[in-house]
Amino acid sequence: MSQTAASPALPTIAFIGGGNMASAIIGGLIRQGHPASQTEVVEPWADAREALRKNYGIEAQAEAGPALQRARIVVWAIKPQTFKDAAAQAKAHTQDALHLSVAAGIRSDSIAQWLSTERIVRTMPNTPALVGKGMSALYARPAVDAAERAQVEAIMASTGEYLWVQTEKQLDAVTALSGSGPAYVFYFLEAMTRAGTGMGLTEQQAHQLAVGTFVGASELARRSDEPPAVLRQRVTSKGGTTYAALQSMENDGVGAAFERAMEAARQRADELGNEFGG
Repeated sequence: MSQTAASPALPTIAFIGGGNMASAIIGGLIRQGHPASQTEVVEPWADAREALRKNYGIEAQAEAGPALQRARIVVWAIKPQTFKDAAAQAKAHTQDALHLSVAAGIRSDSIAQWLSTERIVRTMPNTPALVGKGMSALYARPAVDAAERAQVEAIMASTGEYLWVQTEKQLDAVTALSGSGPAYVFYFLEAMTRAGTGMGLTEQQAHQLAVGTFVGASELARRSDEPPAVLRQRVTSKGGTTYAALQSMENDGVGAAFERAMEAARQRADELGNEFGG
C-alpha cells in the first residue's frame, strides 16, 4: 500500500550527487523542517553547487572528504556508471552511516561490496518528486532495522508517496513502471497535443486540455475503489466517440506495444546492474 508519513527527527544527511533528484529530496526535507545546516552534499559540477547554495543555502563540496563523517545517513543520488568510483572516494568517511541509493539498476550486493556495509536501502523514485508528487518504491537489506526504515520513509515521504517491495528484483519492474513512467505520460501528452492542434485547436488549448485530462483521470483512479478497466468502460459507449478511439488503438496494437516497451525498460534496468555493478 502506498503511504505518506509524518517525518520523525532526522540526523545529518549527506548526499553524494546534487542534481535533480537530490535537489527534490533536499527541498522536500527542508520544507518539512530539516535544517540545511544538517545537510552535506558532494557535487563535482560547479553550476549544481551554485544552485544548491542559491536555493537552499547549502555549501556543497566538490569531492568527498571528512565533512561526510558527521552524516548518519548517506543518500547516493548519482548516475549508475559513476557509483563505484564515488563509493571508493567516500567509503572511508561513511562507515557508520545508513546508505540510501536512488541509482537505477545498481544492486545492493554491489553497494555492500563497495562500501563494506550491509545497512543499505535501495529506492526507485521518479521525477514528480520535484513537485512533491513522487512515487517511490523501497527495498531494504536484512541488516536495516525498523528505526532505520522509519528514517528512510521520512526522507522519501518528503517527495510524495512510497511503498516497500519484498524482493530487490522487483525494483527492476518498478523502474520500468513508475521510474520511467513519467516519460510515458509526457509521450502521450505530446501525441494528444499534436492531435488536438491538427484538429484545429491552438497548441496552448490542446496542451491545457491534455494535461488537465491526465490530472483529472489520475485523481479519479486514485479515489475510486474500482479498477481502471471498469472506469474505462463507464466512459465508453458502444458506437460512440470514445469507443471509436479505443478500437483504433486496439487495432493498432497500442496496448501490446506499450507492454513491450515497459519490458524493454525492465530489461535495461537489469542490464545496468550487470554493466556497472561489478
